[in-house]
Amino acid sequence: RPEPIGVCAAITAWNAPLYLAVLKAAPALVTGNAVVLKPSELTPLTSLRLAELARAAGLPEGLFEVVTGGAETGAALVGDKAVGRVSFTGSTAVGRAIAESVAGSFKRITLELGGKSACVVFPDVDPVKVGAIAPGAAFGMAGQDCCARSRVILHEDVKDAFLESYVETMRAIRLGPPLDPDTEMGPLISTAHRDRVDGFVARSRAEGGVVLAGGEAPGGDLAAGSYYRPTVVDGVDAAAELAQAEVFGPVVAVMTFRTEEEAVRLANDTEFGLSGSIWTADVGRALRVSRAVRAGVLAVNSNTSVYPEAPFGGVGQSGLGRESGLAALEANTEMKTIFLSSDPVS
Repeated sequence: RPEPIGVCAAITAWNAPLYLAVLKAAPALVTGNAVVLKPSELTPLTSLRLAELARAAGLPEGLFEVVTGGAETGAALVGDKAVGRVSFTGSTAVGRAIAESVAGSFKRITLELGGKSACVVFPDVDPVKVGAIAPGAAFGMAGQDCCARSRVILHEDVKDAFLESYVETMRAIRLGPPLDPDTEMGPLISTAHRDRVDGFVARSRAEGGVVLAGGEAPGGDLAAGSYYRPTVVDGVDAAAELAQAEVFGPVVAVMTFRTEEEAVRLANDTEFGLSGSIWTADVGRALRVSRAVRAGVLAVNSNTSVYPEAPFGGVGQSGLGRESGLAALEANTEMKTIFLSSDPVS
């Protein structure tokens, strides 16, 4: 039978503080564990408020606690002997450090790390229609999403029509303050992160990448914030930094292919393996390519990455283990086998 592990540590990233806190805490609590949550030091208030609401709703004291702080706090939590499981969402570098630190203790871990997901478009689709849909998977959350389709891999026959539609849709995205109901894309987490994102674009330009749209911070009323325009860079070599590194911003690298085999090779040409989209009208091709592309989550003809009832996680440098769905319940329990004999002993 499944039994609770005991104390589960949850360490979350800044890009989705409420969602990630609930994603990790809820399955741990319902399977009988206590939870210690450490949010990102950049977004702690959401988690603190969540703990207050949980207490007000009647959750017993000590069952769901929040600790705040940076790397030192996280390391202390991971290393605490009372903690039997660690669930982490964040960078691949930190995830690797966590895996190394718990190796000797055999603590259970789930790591949801970086991504460099591909949007692969075959020539049997309507490129104008798909070009108008696909930006939603790249520029949601201002691209600060581990599942963002930051690589667009296009068949050469539909490239021009797709990009015309894609760029037109992208340019229509309304930037603005998050509390403005008309805003469709908000700022990046900080001006330092905006400058980091701009550095990727500048280096790609220097390497021969062609910026079709964006590639700069907006002026006017938004100049003082950490905004960055949605950006498409064409002519990116598969080995280039922009095609390999997780930018974590609203920047897309465009590549082209001729054959199905080449499309799969380009999609798999990364150390990451989190998510992706395959656009095709051919069911046979959809099945072949989805089986061949190395990723934990794939969507055929949609931008979908996450459903609460479906397992979520990556392969390669994108992580270890699965969250959501029944997988989350299994991850927060240990299976115990008990043999009960019916033979009389008295």
